[in-house]
Amino acid sequence: MPGYRIKLERIAIAGADDLVIRSLFDRQQYADPQGDAAAQGISSAAWPMFGLLWPSGAQLAARMATHAVVSGARVLEIGCGLALASLVGHRRGNDMTASDCHPLTAGFLLENLRLNALPPMKYRRGHWGMRETGAEGDVQGAFDLIIGSDLLYERDAGGLLAAFIGRHASPAAQVWIVDPDRGNRPAFNRQMADEGFGMCEERLDQRASQNRVAYRGRLLTYRRVNS
Repeated sequence: MPGYRIKLERIAIAGADDLVIRSLFDRQQYADPQGDAAAQGISSAAWPMFGLLWPSGAQLAARMATHAVVSGARVLEIGCGLALASLVGHRRGNDMTASDCHPLTAGFLLENLRLNALPPMKYRRGHWGMRETGAEGDVQGAFDLIIGSDLLYERDAGGLLAAFIGRHASPAAQVWIVDPDRGNRPAFNRQMADEGFGMCEERLDQRASQNRVAYRGRLLTYRRVNS
């Protein structure tokens, strides 16, 4: 690819068939000749993060592998990156929409759908750090399940992520956030409470074995308290 290197891997997912994933070769890759990423507030250091596979993303994908498919229910993945969880849910028949703000995410998603012989899947631009305009191609409407992994990596004093979720969650929606014990979690819980969500959490810790790496983190599940 022009400006950056890629690799193909066969990724094992607990409870689901393997997926072949095209990702960036490593976190040293960077290419933004037109400044598209910079215009979205994505620095050169953050640029490659969308294109890497992360342990919390694998945890979310495993959760989607066992999620019951409900006819008519809409599922949104926010900050999807390589959209591993969306690909798993899509393959199982969920009405999935993947979303991110990185300008290359959509292209990587199209290629990973092709590599796994999957039909087209919806993709929308979703950037909670910028004002929503309702433009075509942006996340719009309400969803019955909103999912994300490792989203709390920076301080969000304005509660922009929680507000974004609140705008796009249906009245009875569930929200799943897989978090690797980041320090911004307590503030996010308070911001979600301000948006009317109650929370419960489940530890996802696992020890390393011959077939898996160690993981420490938790699944945060939110529901509107008046639903």
